Amino acid sequence: MSNPFADRMAQAMRLIRAGQPAEATACLRASGGELPGLPEGGRVMPDLAGLDLGKLSAKLRQGLGGARPRPAEPEPLPDGAAFLRRRFQGPHGSRDYRLYVPSCCAATPLPLVVMLHGCTQDASDFAAGTRMNLQAERHGLLVAYPEQPSTANPSCCWNWFEPGHQQKERGEPAIIAGIVAEVMRSHPVDPARIFVAGLSAGGAAALAAGLLHPELFAAVGVHSGLPFGAAQDMPSAFAAMREGRAAGRRPRGVRPVPTILFHGTQDGTVHPRNAQAVLDQLRLLSPAEPAEVEQGRVPGGHDYARTLYRDPTGQVMHEHWAIRGAGHVWSGGSEAGSYTDPLGPDASAEFVRFFLNRPAAFSR
Repeated sequence: MSNPFADRMAQAMRLIRAGQPAEATACLRASGGELPGLPEGGRVMPDLAGLDLGKLSAKLRQGLGGARPRPAEPEPLPDGAAFLRRRFQGPHGSRDYRLYVPSCCAATPLPLVVMLHGCTQDASDFAAGTRMNLQAERHGLLVAYPEQPSTANPSCCWNWFEPGHQQKERGEPAIIAGIVAEVMRSHPVDPARIFVAGLSAGGAAALAAGLLHPELFAAVGVHSGLPFGAAQDMPSAFAAMREGRAAGRRPRGVRPVPTILFHGTQDGTVHPRNAQAVLDQLRLLSPAEPAEVEQGRVPGGHDYARTLYRDPTGQVMHEHWAIRGAGHVWSGGSEAGSYTDPLGPDASAEFVRFFLNRPAAFSR
């Protein structure tokens, strides 16, 4: 049986891939946003008539001051370091990825950080913008950068909003876990210190991977991301990005994991309410209460509020950094990459601090 809305969505996707966002917008508006068989008229996205895919696409392509060229290499490599190109192939799919190997500690089991880029980015761009390789040298880390191809998503977004990527041993979470397993086979990795982080769609995908694989990931970093299961398709994804979503009921099939969140208060692509929704969701999984708030300011840059959430034993379980005046960007990043704001606190440094300070109580 034909589904008119699904047909229009498919047509809109074909138009987006063909570089015709205005025509795609007109196609979706003609659908009225209605899905047959759902309550209250089946409206899955409020005010769909106001959706402009062209403007949204432009937002996704812009960093601070506009999109920047993607560098071939993020920075010169120190002697003894390597930034490898690899390809993972597994039962759930394949992905290219880059792996940074620091110049030190070649025979010592090292922590591993998995970094998931945002829409329109790639692994090299994300490494350059976040400067996570610099943190790898400072702290002796392996860093893996999985790369989402346009064949999986036209804008190279991780498909956090599709049910097929919201289940363990399926889809992109399984691919990310497979990349970790492959790195562990080829390099000495400390299995108690494996972490995953990401920006925007990558932040949502990092949260999904961490919640679905808590036996693998010791902590998660979410920058400008969204709650697990906040959307089930593209219209609900746009709604969650634009409006933020309440935590809802306790998600099934996942376990809590310590999480650090960064979000700009002026984010016009993923509403800042999503950060609080992530925290509320995490607190449904494991009790943690806001214990203290630190107000600060980067010299010559943004103000911020850092809130610590402690579990009943007094351990810090989560951190939330609200960066006042920042948009949809990686806080404290380098202008060598896209989606960065050098005026914010250094998210990469704070993520690594949070990861490496995980107390023994959280080790698996």
